[in-house]
Amino acid sequence: MSLAATVRNSPATRAGLSIAVATGAYGISFGALGTASGLGVLEVCALSLLTFSGGSQFAFVGVVAGGGSPASAAGASTLLGLRNGVYAMQMNALLRPRGWWKLAAAQVTIDESTATALAQEDAEEQRRGFWVAGVGIFLLWNLMTLVGALAGEALGDPQRWGLDGAAVAAFLGLLWPRLRSREPWAIAAVCAVVTVLCIPLVPPGVPILVAAAVAAGIGWWRLRRDRELATEQPA
Repeated sequence: MSLAATVRNSPATRAGLSIAVATGAYGISFGALGTASGLGVLEVCALSLLTFSGGSQFAFVGVVAGGGSPASAAGASTLLGLRNGVYAMQMNALLRPRGWWKLAAAQVTIDESTATALAQEDAEEQRRGFWVAGVGIFLLWNLMTLVGALAGEALGDPQRWGLDGAAVAAFLGLLWPRLRSREPWAIAAVCAVVTVLCIPLVPPGVPILVAAAVAAGIGWWRLRRDRELATEQPA
């Protein structure tokens, strides 16, 4: 079957390609914000190539732009990237990649590739959707990061263009669609208050780590509560 026929007859391929184009194009904003916040072109491109997780990358740039240390930026980025490990366990059980394919699958396991795979019912379509979305986004995201990095370097001082706060705004844009019920909103509000209270007391970059610890604590408490309730229910 030709490529055109495969795309036409495969909903997973069509979904993966559309998501790849939409998400990959957003890499240009990360590249521009990264260099405008003080990182070099090679550093920004390395983040996209090796980290390849939009939320984690914007968190890193946001901490650096705010004057935080590289350690604080790496800590914030790592905490947000832990979710990809959960996705990877799910995708490993679903797709069962072997050999070098397992390493490749780990690199392209992100929100969009996982969601595309899980949206399909047929096993073959799940694999196709995962790889089309994951590889497509990886290629376009890195290409657009380079384009944005070169553009951001040409802009010069980020404060001149108001880009010193743009990384934070972009990160909030990624977070907003995930707040779909009252509970996530409540947790986000608590973490926001904690962050504001910590800003005058600790070095830049540390408040987001404290807020992440608070969110993790709430999640652990909820998990423990749910388990206790489950054991108390009569058989």
